[in-house]
Amino acid sequence: MDEQKHFTLFELNNLVRNALNEALPARYWVTGELSEVRETTVGHCYIELVQRDEVTGTVVAKARGTIWSRTYQLLRPYFVEETGQQFAAGIKVLLQVTVGFHEAYGFALDVCDIEPSFTIGEAARRRRQIIERLTAEGVIDLNKELPFPLLPRRVAIISSPTAAGYGDFCDQLLQNPYGFTFYTRLFAAPMQGDKVEEGIIAALDDIAQNIGFWDVVVIIRGGGATSDLSCFDTYDLANNCAQFPLPIITGIGHQRDDTVLDAVAHTRVKTPTAAADLLIHALAGQVALVDGFADDIVKAAQNILAQQRLFLKSVLQRLPVATELLLQRHRHKLDLWQQLAESSSPQRILSLGYSLTTCNGRVVRSAAEVKQGDTLVTRLSDGVVSSKVE
Repeated sequence: MDEQKHFTLFELNNLVRNALNEALPARYWVTGELSEVRETTVGHCYIELVQRDEVTGTVVAKARGTIWSRTYQLLRPYFVEETGQQFAAGIKVLLQVTVGFHEAYGFALDVCDIEPSFTIGEAARRRRQIIERLTAEGVIDLNKELPFPLLPRRVAIISSPTAAGYGDFCDQLLQNPYGFTFYTRLFAAPMQGDKVEEGIIAALDDIAQNIGFWDVVVIIRGGGATSDLSCFDTYDLANNCAQFPLPIITGIGHQRDDTVLDAVAHTRVKTPTAAADLLIHALAGQVALVDGFADDIVKAAQNILAQQRLFLKSVLQRLPVATELLLQRHRHKLDLWQQLAESSSPQRILSLGYSLTTCNGRVVRSAAEVKQGDTLVTRLSDGVVSSKVE
């Protein structure tokens, strides 16, 4: 043991450092996922870069990295401007690094440069995969297929209470030129950061507790940075919105990109103000439709009245002639009835040689109806004859 060469830990680490410097002297482009991003007060940024198994998602490689202050102040705004997202944990990046080893701190990567187009492509690929999955599951168009309410006055709003877009939305509804009244309630949820998915899903669950009270759900942000849009590109959030039983309107306030949430919503508009205008115009359209029906009813009533006036005028013109004809027919009937009555009168029958015999005021129709001693009264056409039965 005494004769063998031995090293101190510093000496061994120094050998490793020198070996790495000789074996990997250049700069190298490396891909990975940022699992940790930590900025220091002096401007440095410490990261942890990992690689995951594509099937299981387990970490198969890991390395610490450092972006020194001078480099980070240049790379960070460049990355945000190009990609529209923050340099934060959870995204995949392509970094140019040098490989280093420090005797006290071990293996680490020094970041020299970044390629934003790689992250843009990864984000697009991720969105595409989520949309393809939702399509394969048959849910991507479920919310779009819901009928839009005729009178969307009861509005459940999912937003941050401090978001500028929330105030703009409410003001637009309140100051609508038609004087429509809307009933709104805020279901608060964060609109940026890693709590967005959890917060919006929880708000949807709260709305679902009284689903019959609401006509429509509006998810609005507005006023935030486009770099925060990645929080709206998650499968669970999109799946919950796609299968929600009320129409969802998104007005997240961005112009350049569509999020997965926009892809599954019933209606996507650019801004919270546009979302309010959508509801206002929907009501105005129904009012115009009702006004149109009222005009049609008035016109139809006027047409009916005009037709009836013409009919009455025609009737009045024909009434004298029709009355005279009716009177003539009735006079003729009366004459016939009079003739019939006269031909059937007892007096005329008596004038033909017939007589009418009564006994005690009763008409005698048979000899068996009288007895000896009865007084009979016989009425002739020109007088009355009394007789006694012997």
